[in-house]
Amino acid sequence: MAFPPREPYPPAGRPLQSSYPPVQLVQTAPWGAEGPPTQAPWRPPRRPRAGTVLVVVGIAVAVLALIATIAQIAVVTSAQAVVVGGVVALVPLAVVLLGIRWIDRWEPEPRYALVFAFLWGAGVATLVSLWLNTALAEAIYFSTGNIETSEQLSATLGAPLVEETVKGLGVLLLFFARRRYFDGVVDGIVYAAMVAAGFAFVENILYFGRDVEILPQIFIMRGILSPFAHVLFTAAIGIALGLAARSRSPLAWLWSLPVGWLVAVLLHALWNGSTFTGSFFGLYVLVQVPLFLSAILLVAWLRRRERQIITARLVEYARAGWLAPHEVTMLSSFPARRAALSWAAGGGPTAKQAMRGFQRSATALALGRQRFATGRAERSYHADERALLEALTTSRATFLRALTGAR
Repeated sequence: MAFPPREPYPPAGRPLQSSYPPVQLVQTAPWGAEGPPTQAPWRPPRRPRAGTVLVVVGIAVAVLALIATIAQIAVVTSAQAVVVGGVVALVPLAVVLLGIRWIDRWEPEPRYALVFAFLWGAGVATLVSLWLNTALAEAIYFSTGNIETSEQLSATLGAPLVEETVKGLGVLLLFFARRRYFDGVVDGIVYAAMVAAGFAFVENILYFGRDVEILPQIFIMRGILSPFAHVLFTAAIGIALGLAARSRSPLAWLWSLPVGWLVAVLLHALWNGSTFTGSFFGLYVLVQVPLFLSAILLVAWLRRRERQIITARLVEYARAGWLAPHEVTMLSSFPARRAALSWAAGGGPTAKQAMRGFQRSATALALGRQRFATGRAERSYHADERALLEALTTSRATFLRALTGAR
């Protein structure tokens, strides 16, 4: 989609109206006919926050745990089996990551936080689960002397309790460490899904590598019929913490987390238990498929709701003079954003990158104002808002200057 040359931005449209009560802005646009500043004023660098340090340390620990897990899998199977299982496991992982990217389009979470979530699931969660599940299965076997009883109880009771607890701990750590980026149900689902994706990836390496002789059957079960199984389980914890993040009470997680954890454990137990019955496919069609479709509908609704919030809050900045009405229209849908990037690309890579920064700053402004309007803003909100407004105007000046020079 190309824009007419006479348009300074994506085509102007009727100003969008906000359906939310107005919130007084800290400041209005300070410029007049001279236009926006071309460079943001210097700001002293911020010291790393404790949450950032915690995430960095967590990533290092998770990497070590992942190495230890892969080594144990290689001992149980073989190095060749790990390679084969790892390559095949990339297929369902790619499908899951594409799904997470679709969910996380409006406000992509920080990459380092997503890396931590994935590595926690792939490293810490799998290693702890491998140890505890094995210990529990052996304890049941020594108590009952029946290997079938041991397998069934450890799979339907032990594994859900252990795995959802360890995976949920990773989501909870992100909830505390990066609270400013964890401000709703969508964020909770994204972080929980990344933890679950890492866990499922390494678990698939184990199953694919251990049963290479029946790999096609195992791949159909885990790679085709249930690539999102772990995501659905742990998403219940993410939803619970996302609801807590939207609450004005800082202790809301104390009641929401146990509820989400219990739902995750029950869903996991139902899934594992169905594999020991003769009605697996019946339960899969009657229970798992509707759950998956319901999850898709929920995410679609949440994305639509997020779009409405962003649009409504950007209208307020337009009324204060920080945005033009047609800029709000351009920022309020993905097709318009893609078209804006394509238009900015006419000024070269710098202009396109500036337009991307313009869109990111606008989204962060809108969601930050929503937190402020609902009483959940951080102490640094006003300083962050001013910094984002400066970044917004600088990005605008950059791509307009590049596009003007390209003509």
